[in-house]
Amino acid sequence: MAKKKAPSDNTIAQNRRARHEFFIDERLEAGVALAGWEVKSLRAGKGQLTDSYVVFHNGEAFLHNVLIQPLQTASTHFVTEPTRTRKLLLKAREIQKLREANEQKGYTILVLSLYWKAHLVKVEVAIAKGKQQHDKRDAEKDRDWARDKERTMREHNK
Repeated sequence: MAKKKAPSDNTIAQNRRARHEFFIDERLEAGVALAGWEVKSLRAGKGQLTDSYVVFHNGEAFLHNVLIQPLQTASTHFVTEPTRTRKLLLKAREIQKLREANEQKGYTILVLSLYWKAHLVKVEVAIAKGKQQHDKRDAEKDRDWARDKERTMREHNK
């Protein structure tokens, strides 16, 4: 049986809204090309992934709308752009796989989390399909039912 990953302390930022708004089909890990001030800001926890997504240009994948707030102490002599486009470091076949999924109707490529893997910053990218309003309600009902069931079982086992 596959174990569920426990949230670890190496997570910089998560896109929780993505899990609510989309069905996640497949996940990939990718590296990100960052400047030095961006790495320092991420070490301080100044990253945000809300409304971030992946676009393709000239056979390469790029991150859009990832917000990395500059530190006041580390970025005094740089012209910092917090939402600049950042290159994803992926193999050619992974880029092709993401591009093909993106061209299918209803699918998009979005960012789920930003985390440390040793001393490197990694991004969890997902192929996702948007949920309809009734799907969101069904997921909420299932979550509520699971919570109520767990509460009832705990009270019963006391």
